[in-house]
Amino acid sequence: MALSISAVVLLAIVVFLLIRKSGLKGGHAAVCVLLGFYLASSSIAPTINELTTNVAGMIGSFKF
Repeated sequence: MALSISAVVLLAIVVFLLIRKSGLKGGHAAVCVLLGFYLASSSIAPTINELTTNVAGMIGSFKF
């Protein structure tokens, strides 16, 4: 049985843990979110999407 989790949920958990445990400030997290929105509408967005798809595919092909 394969467990599938959204990248958005996974990244939200990582940001939450960084805020709680590593001292990441809420303002810093907000700046990162804004950067993500601006990157999504830029010309580099397809390249980032392809990279993350390839990395997810590579991780998904690991046999444990």
